Amino acid sequence: MSFKSTSTYIASDGLKIAVNASITLQKPLIVKGEPGTGKTLLAEEIAASLSKKLISWNVKSTTTAQQGLYEYDAVSRLRDSQLGDEKVNDIANYIVKGKLWEAFDSEEQVILLIDEVDKADIEFPNDLLQELDKMEFYCYELKKTIKAKVRPIIIITSNNEKELPDAFLRRCLFHYISFPDRDTLKEIINVHYEKLEDTMINSAMRVFYDLRNIRSIKKRPSTSEIIDWIKLLTIGKITAKELDGWQPGSGDFPYSGALIKNEQDLITLKI
Repeated sequence: MSFKSTSTYIASDGLKIAVNASITLQKPLIVKGEPGTGKTLLAEEIAASLSKKLISWNVKSTTTAQQGLYEYDAVSRLRDSQLGDEKVNDIANYIVKGKLWEAFDSEEQVILLIDEVDKADIEFPNDLLQELDKMEFYCYELKKTIKAKVRPIIIITSNNEKELPDAFLRRCLFHYISFPDRDTLKEIINVHYEKLEDTMINSAMRVFYDLRNIRSIKKRPSTSEIIDWIKLLTIGKITAKELDGWQPGSGDFPYSGALIKNEQDLITLKI
């Protein structure tokens, strides 16, 4: 069982090695990289490549580690007791399983995505150390230990908004998804637009890389954004010749809003 590129996702050799090492060593894989480089999509493609179910835990600023394990719905139990409902006698009826418990409970190996772990409080990763290391946790309400039936493949993404604790990093493997070079980016574009002419792809890539190479740009366009931009160019029937006339500072270009997402950058580029 090994991960490879799919028909919709081009993975570098380094990324494939990192994913397969994570599977072999049974350690979570932390994936970092610029926004839009396919970190979240990676977990979906691993699931597709290995024919496994994907369980996604999307982390927010308010997310706690406990929510990934389970939550006890005391309010519902109180309401049911007032109504005389017999199910209040079994506390298990009020345990809401989290994504980690769901992954642990699966009879078959699943892919568990912990997406944007750096959005949560700094203590969030530390609160998951034992659960990710030993693949178990204790449910106090049920007075029992929940153990993973089959160890899941865990992918953790981070946008580097916060530094992750050393103790957490020590238990994981790490890979940084570098921004693709021109050949790789062209290969990615061809995956999405098989019938697009080379002249159009080259012209679009020229504009795209010209933007990324301007150091004063605050928010550089990403891989996912050039994919969206090319779709708009195709729908709008924009030609390669129309794109070839654009240079930084020479004014607007078609559907610039798909690539430029900051008002200061519009001023810098004189758009």
